[in-house]
Amino acid sequence: MKSISPKELNNLINSKSNDFQLIDIREEYEHGICCIGGDKINMYQIPDKVSEISKDKKVIIYCRSGARSANVVTVLEKNFKFHNIYNLDGGIMKWREDVDPTLNEY
Repeated sequence: MKSISPKELNNLINSKSNDFQLIDIREEYEHGICCIGGDKINMYQIPDKVSEISKDKKVIIYCRSGARSANVVTVLEKNFKFHNIYNLDGGIMKWREDVDPTLNEY
């Protein structure tokens, strides 16, 4: 499984590159607590919304700690043959620690 660190993702965001897709797979209530952007697709909807996930760009998937997003990355690689999927290492809480400490913790 490929992963990307919060600092690497932050550099990608700051570069204003359009060559990646960021997907938040958390629950709605979690999204309301804090968010770093991207498309909102609940992890349980991934199989039904796989057509909304780019096969041409780097796709970074995140959750709170990186565990659920790691599972989603594995499913997309094994069941849907994606080769461009990355897990945000440590999730949004590691992002908070390394990039933006103003985000709410939960």
